[in-house]
Amino acid sequence: MPHPFIVAPRGRTASAEPRPVPPHPVVAPLRRYLADPEVTDVFVNGTQGLYVDRGGGAERIPDWRLDEAAVRELAVGLIALGGRHLDDATPCADVRWEHGVRVHAVLPPIACTGATISIRLAGTGMADLDELGRRGTFDAATGARLERLVDERANILVTGATGAGKTTLLAALLGRVPVSERIVTIEDVAELRIAHPHHVRLEARQANLEGVGAIALGRLLREALRMRPDRLVVGECRGEEVRELLTALNTGHDGGAGTVHASGIADVPARLEALGALAGMDDRALARQTASAIGAIVHIERGRDGVRRVTGIARPVVRGDRLGVEDLP
Repeated sequence: MPHPFIVAPRGRTASAEPRPVPPHPVVAPLRRYLADPEVTDVFVNGTQGLYVDRGGGAERIPDWRLDEAAVRELAVGLIALGGRHLDDATPCADVRWEHGVRVHAVLPPIACTGATISIRLAGTGMADLDELGRRGTFDAATGARLERLVDERANILVTGATGAGKTTLLAALLGRVPVSERIVTIEDVAELRIAHPHHVRLEARQANLEGVGAIALGRLLREALRMRPDRLVVGECRGEEVRELLTALNTGHDGGAGTVHASGIADVPARLEALGALAGMDDRALARQTASAIGAIVHIERGRDGVRRVTGIARPVVRGDRLGVEDLP
């Protein structure tokens, strides 16, 4: 049985406490919005203003203003808080702060309307499968199917577009893993927050200013295999690490999981073939490896009303040496 825990809905805690924000002066223009537990994303579109997303889509903040120089200074400062450098020679950068906050910034002339900042804020509570059901992410029958996949130790691939809720759904599924099992997660940026007592988190590292010291997901995946994981999870496959993931899940590591960007279940085969090509896998090898390794594909989408919903559960199959999908019984 999974261990019991109490969870608050995404974007707020039971006591609606503010989200922790770095106590640095550079954060001041955005502090109010970064601390708001209901805000999931903050966007600064150069001199065109500030937008925030509280779960129902981006909304413009009409009384927020900074001039071009101030917006640039803000972008450089926010990236510096994450230990990286942003200037004309390096006009694009992505960093992670404490508590899973992701900050991405682009300077002019790459960003045509002034420095552009995109901030993804982690939820203030742990994701819970029952809570997602109450929010309308899936109906009771689909919820029971998802729990059964976890109980049966199926290898699960969660798919969806950016911001669809892949990480939240995956975290909720992993929260149902028995407490006796060891979960090792590997992410480009550590976002998965799981209500589980035995969770080991590994995070990739970018190269320093000299271009050395990078630790890629593929390397971390090989290291994780030596850590005796009961559940091996890759937060997102974006490139050649898909080869290591499929290899690992084909060598007795049941109950694993990963996420992949895709606009629909029907698009998953093409997406995986593209990732496999980056890893030197031909379509035939990719199809056979995927059909053997992945037990279920769970697709989630964000509707126009802002609600994330599971729109399908399928399984990969081989059709004429190419990868396909069919509905999971």
